[in-house]
Amino acid sequence: MRKSTLRRTCAALAAVTSLALAATACGGTTKKDVQNEGGPAAAAGEADPNAAVKKGLTVGFLPKQVNNPYFTTADKGGEKALKELGSGYKEVGPSSATDTSGQVSYVNTLTQQQVDAMAVSAQDPGALCTALKQAMRNGVKVVTYDSDTKPDCRNAFVSQASAEDLGRTEVQLLAEQIGYQGEIAILSAAQTATNQNTWIEFMKDELKDPRYKDVKLVEVAYGNDDAQQSFQQTQGLLQEHPDLKGIISPTTVGIKAAAQYLSGSKYKGKVKLTGLGTPNDMRKYVKNGTVEAFELWDPAKLGELAARTAVALASGQITGKEGETFEAGAMGEYTIGEDGVISLGKPTVFDAKNIDRFDF
Repeated sequence: MRKSTLRRTCAALAAVTSLALAATACGGTTKKDVQNEGGPAAAAGEADPNAAVKKGLTVGFLPKQVNNPYFTTADKGGEKALKELGSGYKEVGPSSATDTSGQVSYVNTLTQQQVDAMAVSAQDPGALCTALKQAMRNGVKVVTYDSDTKPDCRNAFVSQASAEDLGRTEVQLLAEQIGYQGEIAILSAAQTATNQNTWIEFMKDELKDPRYKDVKLVEVAYGNDDAQQSFQQTQGLLQEHPDLKGIISPTTVGIKAAAQYLSGSKYKGKVKLTGLGTPNDMRKYVKNGTVEAFELWDPAKLGELAARTAVALASGQITGKEGETFEAGAMGEYTIGEDGVISLGKPTVFDAKNIDRFDF
């Protein structure tokens, strides 16, 4: 079995309020339940790794945005895993990726429906906390995936990959493409998106390395995970910075919109673009020369691991404490890292040589 272990960068991830899951007792979350200040809440009692997998559970998935292709793929991965585990699946969520109050309402709805666990991709690190803590007091296990809350607002966080890996490798990919010289910009999602902000902090730290002395980050723009806004922001970046050499967009909606703009402009092939995208979205832009290489994890596997984590929590196999391990079916064995973070694994780089081997 493959063992996934968390890199020590989780401390930094938590420092910028990464997503994570907090395990709590059915009787309620108190200060005594919290392992340390700002850390994930831990369930009363010890984990029993040999406990039987409970069947007939209901796990609610709450993505940042429903009908977003990325989250559709992720949540279907969760649905497939739950079916295999003998439990039920439901998906609820807002139609806008910036409707934080809507997410709060859906957390409350799932709690009222008495689901056994919920998997949440948070739009904001703190806005959901009151509702999530109420859910945990009512015995609901809370897993965050893709985008974290504050650690004490969930039992565990299923991270796409280590935040450091994602942030640094995107800078490395772009720097290679522009010859380590020139102005670059970042096209992010919402200003409050915890995962985006965490990755951007690591990007900025990577740029401090002497090998990037001739690379200058001139702007961080926000497209709010909206295709039209991201398209317009790309256009604005190029107008504002005529010497721009490259763009990093760590959001699947943003990179696709940026590629769409670049492919129909005079900047095609001249301004490099990388970031996080899906092969199906980016295939034509790789093949027409707009994009050389980009990266991502497999969102279906992310959703699957979130579902399996939720069931393991509800079954008492884990509580969310660092060092606990659990079996995730064919995915292998996973170890919970610092602050209740579980890392899916290394990101995959997609380019013209391998992109046709993937379909998501």
